[in-house]
Amino acid sequence: MQIRSLLATVVAGAFSASIAHAAPTLVAQGALTASSAGALADLSGLTGKLENGMAANILGGTGSGIAYAGNGMFVTVPDRGPNATVYNAKIDNTVTWIPRFHTIRMALAPAAAGSALPFTLTPTLTATTLLWNPTALVYGAGADVGAPAGTPAQNAAAKFFFTGRSDAFDRAKTAAHPENGRLDPEAIQLSNDGRSVFLSDEYGPYVYQFDRATGARIKAFKLPGNLDSPVLSPLGDTEIGENTTGRTANKGMEGLAITPDGRTLVGIMQAALIQDAAAAPTKKLVRIVTIDVASGATKEFGYMLTDGSGISEIIAINDHEFLLDERDGAGLGDNSAAKVKKMFRIDIANAADITNVYGQAAVDAAVKKTLFLDLVTLLGANGTAAEKVPAKIEGMAFGPDVTIGGATQHTLFIANDNDFLQDAAGPNLFYVIAFTDADLPGLVRQTVAAQ
Repeated sequence: MQIRSLLATVVAGAFSASIAHAAPTLVAQGALTASSAGALADLSGLTGKLENGMAANILGGTGSGIAYAGNGMFVTVPDRGPNATVYNAKIDNTVTWIPRFHTIRMALAPAAAGSALPFTLTPTLTATTLLWNPTALVYGAGADVGAPAGTPAQNAAAKFFFTGRSDAFDRAKTAAHPENGRLDPEAIQLSNDGRSVFLSDEYGPYVYQFDRATGARIKAFKLPGNLDSPVLSPLGDTEIGENTTGRTANKGMEGLAITPDGRTLVGIMQAALIQDAAAAPTKKLVRIVTIDVASGATKEFGYMLTDGSGISEIIAINDHEFLLDERDGAGLGDNSAAKVKKMFRIDIANAADITNVYGQAAVDAAVKKTLFLDLVTLLGANGTAAEKVPAKIEGMAFGPDVTIGGATQHTLFIANDNDFLQDAAGPNLFYVIAFTDADLPGLVRQTVAAQ
């Protein structure tokens, strides 16, 4: 372990002057485009091709979710796989991609004199862990959608892998059925003991706990019934058209936080539920769900979108305050100029539980918010045109402190989901933002035991 990767120091006064005021500052950025397995290859050990011709071990989408594991190490999660590549419209172009998470070392080091930013960031992929269940899961037969059977070829006795295929569900059950094989991970957090990871997804939505070392599912949390979709379809548009309640297609539980004490998970839907979107007052109401890890008890809180079209991430500032990533879908990968990639601070300490509350009453109970960071403006000030800001800024995690000009700064790592389309949406990028206690007072970071 290099001390510099944990507490990097810059002596040059030029950089310290630029961050002396209380405002978040871009201090480093880096890209992950390869591993020891080769260019655009992860460390899953998978070989061969997916149904759409892409490599089964393709490295992409790593910024859907990110969490700090300590000692300069992070875990990240890609979503349901490379479905932006046209394959079979009847299953939304999804393939038998096995969901996984990555472990990445983020090496921060002082930059050379005269560099545009005070640090260099070198991400190195150290492990890829595939996700599976010890008992049988439900997969798509394939015949009804003109595709091969959706059972992963890697399955073995007492080892059933999850899949990105949209038809891997039980037709007689709802979206909340925990034995549905489909999984679209969008966020990741770590237990305080460092032995497991928690993932939230868009298909259920689900929140699952997995063994960090093996990738085996340990637990499925039961979420409030109003998030559940009663009628399922391999086509997201069809599914939303046949339901009057539940999550909007492809806009499930996009973000997941864990409180510093490790006792409470806090998930957030990407957009309004179908039943909320149908009413004028709540068209922009997004539901936050807290889950007591020990008991499974849940509560719901409301958040009103202002500038963006949805939420991509939530992380804990302390046990009652959180940072949210509200964004649009514009930017690199969308052939447009990014406008909204904003991080807002909220507090749920005195907020009302809106489980089973709808309409104006839910709006009136929504949490208050204050702007912490406008990423488009910050990147623009550092030479990144709005057209080059990734459209899908989706991952956030507080990282190690750094020292610049003798002053200690906290860090926020921000990552993108490039949809496995490096040529169109850019590489897997990581931005490091430095900030002070004055910028974000009350920060209490989770401590994860070393593994």
